[in-house]
Amino acid sequence: MKLKLHFAAFVLVCIVMTSCRHKSISSNDPNPEPLPSRQAWAIVVHGGAGALREEVLGDELDAQYRESLIGALHAGTKILEDGGTALDAVETVIRMMEDNPLFNAGKGAAFTHDGRNELDASIMDGSTLGAGAVAAVTDIKNPISAARAVMTHSPHVMLSGAGASAFAREQGLEMVSPAYFHTDRKWNDLKEILKKEKLGTVGCVALDRKGNLAAGTSTGGMANKRYNRIGDSPVIGAGTYASNATCAISCTGHGEFFIRYAVAHDISALMEYKGLSLRESAELVVMDKLVKAGGAGGVIGVDIRGNITMTFNTEGMFRAFATADGNEGVFIFGDEASD
Repeated sequence: MKLKLHFAAFVLVCIVMTSCRHKSISSNDPNPEPLPSRQAWAIVVHGGAGALREEVLGDELDAQYRESLIGALHAGTKILEDGGTALDAVETVIRMMEDNPLFNAGKGAAFTHDGRNELDASIMDGSTLGAGAVAAVTDIKNPISAARAVMTHSPHVMLSGAGASAFAREQGLEMVSPAYFHTDRKWNDLKEILKKEKLGTVGCVALDRKGNLAAGTSTGGMANKRYNRIGDSPVIGAGTYASNATCAISCTGHGEFFIRYAVAHDISALMEYKGLSLRESAELVVMDKLVKAGGAGGVIGVDIRGNITMTFNTEGMFRAFATADGNEGVFIFGDEASD
């Protein structure tokens, strides 16, 4: 009996000491920082990064790109304002950009060395870590919708080529002739750069009113690519990543480097494991790790509180953002204040 009483007393002392210790840790913080306010929603869009200069782009194209970016942004903004999901906003925005021949995705896809169009896309749901992707498709009008179908209606993450097309048909997605993707502008690009590489991608990240994150990326790939090359855009963790624990990321640039350095996931991991902010993580990966490795490109991101980043190490990146507090902007060149 005496032993039982001693044990009970010991347990009671431990509980009291633990309670006091937790209280002292909290109360001894000399400068407790209030939690930052959370945006009700936020959205960021990109249309690719690269050697973008005013004298090269010209006034007419400059205006067209800005109008297209803001149009896609507003389509996503309306969904989020009305209480729609981050996934719906991301898919809608990217579909619009896939349908716009200005961008290297969907209708405006770059040509391969053999004169074909091979498209890639991926999407990720931050609330479940569900993800879907398609690669090297030639007849799916909107690859981003095919990627979402893979995530939602299959047990897989990535489908490619003819198999991805067969799956898209089964899902009732709109199919087109490969000739649909032929645009004179991109064909002329191929003829001019047969010994060069041209980068381009579109992407969107969003936070919705329920606190869920989503990210998506779509591309026509590297101009003049050969051997069914696939870049980072359809690779979860490289070109696209989303987790409600941290952030949503979409990448654009030289895909081989983004794959090797798992750029999208690395940014999330730095936030989760090192406690860095979204901006700090993006700058460390894009402006330090990638630069040292020789990788060109950029990322867009939004975290769980609606903080955003648009970080790139090239001369410019087509980009736009909007947040629930009324802030909004569209930018192209590196010397424009945007972050």
